[in-house]
Amino acid sequence: MRLVTGVMVFLTLGTVIDAKTTQPNSMDCAEGEDVNLPCNHSTISGEDYIHWYRQNPNQSPQYVIHGLRGTVNSSMASLTIASDRKSSTLVLPQVTLRDAAVYYCALRE
Repeated sequence: MRLVTGVMVFLTLGTVIDAKTTQPNSMDCAEGEDVNLPCNHSTISGEDYIHWYRQNPNQSPQYVIHGLRGTVNSSMASLTIASDRKSSTLVLPQVTLRDAAVYYCALRE
């Protein structure tokens, strides 16, 4: 496995509609790996959707995926939501340098 320096997926805290979400500050990974980005949202309500966005420097956030329950798949990523909905994981398959960004987890109705 070849470690590629510069492939970093940065995570920050995201807060929407007074709901608290927590994420790690940053994560290092190697090119070609599947990366799991966790988010805890213990104050989630029954109707809140879990949304993920990514933001590149000097750009607006871009939508990645969202879901209410279970597992959701898209061409960019998959989202797995715990059965109690208090945590979720965004999975980025086979990351490359283009995946380096700030990723936000947020809750919205």
